[in-house]
Amino acid sequence: MNFTRISVIATNVFWEVVRDRILFIIGIYALILAAAVPILPEIAASATDKMFLDLGLGAMNILGLIVAVLIGTGLVNKEIDKRTLFVLIAKPISRSEFITGKYLGLGMILAVLLVAMTILYLGFLQFSSVSYQIASILIAVFFLFLQLCLLTAAAISFGVFTSSLLATALTLAVYFMGNITKDILKLGSLSQSPGLERLTQGLYLVLPDLSRLDLKNNAVYGMQALPDSGTLIGNAAYGLFYSAMLLAIAILIFSRREF
Repeated sequence: MNFTRISVIATNVFWEVVRDRILFIIGIYALILAAAVPILPEIAASATDKMFLDLGLGAMNILGLIVAVLIGTGLVNKEIDKRTLFVLIAKPISRSEFITGKYLGLGMILAVLLVAMTILYLGFLQFSSVSYQIASILIAVFFLFLQLCLLTAAAISFGVFTSSLLATALTLAVYFMGNITKDILKLGSLSQSPGLERLTQGLYLVLPDLSRLDLKNNAVYGMQALPDSGTLIGNAAYGLFYSAMLLAIAILIFSRREF
């Protein structure tokens, strides 16, 4: 791979998405937080701090998911529809460089969005005099970034061989099922059905365990509620490995696709 060509593709993706006004997501996030400040005390005065902490991280998760899924699933199909893909692959750019550059470009967008939303979030926490531990918040946001990168890899993998609409549905299915893989496994063990148990075990092995990258609820209660450092490192490595595996699958499928 030529990293210069990859960086050019990634930069082009970044500025193209910025021109599509995707950064308005930051404004939507600010409006959500601003609306929550006067509303939450009326809903639950005794738990306002915890609810605001949870709302901020939850909204960050949902908005990041929307960007990762909607943009990620269309990165390749958009180039096909515009016929620009045929020009790109005719140049000295390998298909692996093309996919890797697209992935890194969207990863840059997600990083900028999360950094901006985190700054807003911490600002609103200060303004609202909500007690929090900044270390736990930052760790939760970092793991959210890893989760979104994994879902971006999944979105691109589905997008290289199917339509954007179907790829979106499949990626969302991975997200929702990935958050309940442990529950699916327990369901199979409780069913007392060998067939169902084998099915749930297979799903657990294939689907990513996104709960390992979801620390929102833990972060609300501070550092003491987070897993130990060894578990955090292991979970981060798991997220990176799974993302790399999905990206490799996307490259393999795209390399064999005829246009």
